[in-house]
Amino acid sequence: MDEEQVVFRALADPTRRALLDALFAQDGQSVGQLVSLFPAVTRFAVMKHLTVLEEAGLVTTERVGREKHHHLNPVPIAQIADRWVGKYAQPFTRALLDVRSAAEGTHRPQQEQP
Repeated sequence: MDEEQVVFRALADPTRRALLDALFAQDGQSVGQLVSLFPAVTRFAVMKHLTVLEEAGLVTTERVGREKHHHLNPVPIAQIADRWVGKYAQPFTRALLDVRSAAEGTHRPQQEQP
């Protein structure tokens, strides 16, 4: 599996996305803190989800005494956004800017398509 596939697979699961949201809200949480946020999920399942997120590079860990603290790494998501979302959004946003210019009566020169 290539890097993008690993990231997409990690993001496909709602529990893993919720873990990323939890780390976004408060970075550097221990497994115990994360488990307490998901009462319907076992500790073992949370640890497995964290492993998948680590393998995808979406989470990094650091040892603090006997605990492992988990940190969000947004870089893989940004790379996917640049690669996939950006190229599809660009024509749409350009069209919106053209509509806005027409509605405001301002002239915006057309840019050549690559």
